[in-house]
Amino acid sequence: MKLSPTSLLWGAASLTQALSAADWQKQSIYQILTDRFARTDGSTSEQCAITSYCGGTYRGVINHLDYIQGMGFTAIWISPIVKNLEGDTPYGTAYHGYWAQDIYSLNDHFGSEQDLKDLSAALHSRGMYLMVDVVTNHMGYNGCGNCVNYGQLKPFDNSGYYHPFCEINYNDDNSVRTCWEGDNKVSLPDLRTEDSGIRNTFNEWIRDLVSKYSIDGMRIDSVKHVEKDFWPGFLQAAGIYGIGEVLDGNPAIYGDWQNYMKGLMNYPLFYWVQQTFSNPSATMDSLVNGINTLKGQADTTAMGVFIENHDQKRFPNINNDMTLAKNAIAFTLLSDGIPILYQGQEQHYAGGDTPNQREALWSSGYNTNAELYQLVKTLNQIRSHTLSARNNDSYYVKYQAMPIYSDTHVIAMRKGDVVGVFSNMGSNANTYTINLWGNKSGFGANQQIVQVLGGNCNVLQTDDLGGLNVNVGRDPVVLYPVSALQGSGLCGR
Repeated sequence: MKLSPTSLLWGAASLTQALSAADWQKQSIYQILTDRFARTDGSTSEQCAITSYCGGTYRGVINHLDYIQGMGFTAIWISPIVKNLEGDTPYGTAYHGYWAQDIYSLNDHFGSEQDLKDLSAALHSRGMYLMVDVVTNHMGYNGCGNCVNYGQLKPFDNSGYYHPFCEINYNDDNSVRTCWEGDNKVSLPDLRTEDSGIRNTFNEWIRDLVSKYSIDGMRIDSVKHVEKDFWPGFLQAAGIYGIGEVLDGNPAIYGDWQNYMKGLMNYPLFYWVQQTFSNPSATMDSLVNGINTLKGQADTTAMGVFIENHDQKRFPNINNDMTLAKNAIAFTLLSDGIPILYQGQEQHYAGGDTPNQREALWSSGYNTNAELYQLVKTLNQIRSHTLSARNNDSYYVKYQAMPIYSDTHVIAMRKGDVVGVFSNMGSNANTYTINLWGNKSGFGANQQIVQVLGGNCNVLQTDDLGGLNVNVGRDPVVLYPVSALQGSGLCGR
C-alpha cells in the first residue's frame, strides 16, 4: 500500500534546532490550544462559543510571546496544524485540530504557511522552541463509522487504508489498536499503521514537516492506539524529541513503553497529584507510594509532567481553593521530567469536562499580575537557575525528585539543591512545624536557607546536623541555599 512520495512532499526548508533528549529535559513547556490563545486583532473581549472556531491564530501567538516568556517558559506546544474536517458536527467544529482530513495541507483557520514559519522563527530568535502536536492513529469524519466517504481523506483516500469499523473495548489491547476512537456521530477512521506503506508515508511526512517549519519537538496523540513498533521508525524519521500520550494511570506499563518512545506524558503522576491535592481529606500515602513505585519502573526524568490539559477537567473545577492550586502547580513544576502548563492554569481557569476546559485565554486580559502567573514565574526561575548554576549539566535533570518527608497532609521533595514542601490542607489549614533532617534534605550544618516563595524571602538556618524546622500550612514552601542564589534574580540576588 505504498503512496507516491514525489507528489506529496512538502519541499525543502530550513533546518530544525535538533534539540537532544537531554536538552528537552531542561525545558519548560507552555501548552497552547491555538484557536483559544490569542487572536490576530488582539481582542480581549471577543466572545468564544466553546464548540466553534473562536479566531486564535499563529499571529496572535507571536504577538503574545512576551506573556509566555515572562513566566519563564522556554518552549510552546501548539495544536495539530493540518487541515481538519470543515463544518459543524454534533460536537462542534474541529477547532482543536484532532480531526484531520488532509495531512499535506495546513489548517488555514490558524494562519498561513508563512505565519507558522514566522512563529517558529520568532521563538528561535528568543532562544525558545516549537513543539507541534501530531496525530497518526486516525483521520476525522463527520458521520457514522459504516458510512465514511473515504475520498474526502488525503492521502489515505480509500477503505483499504483503514481497519474495519468497530467500537473500542478498552480492556482489550488489540481492540485499542484496531478499533475506532469516536462514535457514530463523529467517527475517527482508524489507520492500518501496521502496513509498511502507511508507515513510509508518515515517516516521509514528518521528516518534511519538521524541516519545513523548523519544528523542535512533538507531542504525539493517541500513542497506545498504535502498534509499539511503529514509533521508533517514526521518531527516527522526525529527528526530534517526542512526548507521547499513553493515557493510562498504571505505572507498570510505562517501562516497556519507554523501550519504544522515551518521552511520555506522566499520566500516573497526573492522577496521583490531582486526587491528593484536590481533596483536603486525602492523605499523602498514594502520592508517596506512587512516586516510589514509578521510579522503579520508568525513567521519570524523560516524561512530561502536568496537572491539566485540553482533555481533562481543570484542577479548580474539582476544587476551586486557590491554595490547593498553588501547591499542585508548585509540586508539578518541581517534579521529575519536563514541566508542562496548559494555557489558563496561570489565570485559575476552572472549566470542566470537554469542551469546557478549552476557554479563550484572551478573556483574562493576559494578566501578568495574577497570583498564579507570578507563582509560575518564580518556580520556572528557580528551576532554570538551578540548571545554570550547575553549568547546564544534567545534575538537576538526572537528580530525581525524592520524597524526604511525609505525614498525613504534607510531602517534602528534594531535587538537586531545591527542597519543596507541599500541603493539601487548603485555605483552612492550621500552621505547624516539621523537621527536615540534614541527611535527607542535603543541607549542611549551620547553613542559611531562603524561603523563595511568598515574597518575603525569609532566611532560616540549619542546626549543627543540617536539620531545619519549617512552618507548613496553606501555601507551598520552596527552600534553597542562600549561597547558591547569586545571579538568580530571586530575593534581590
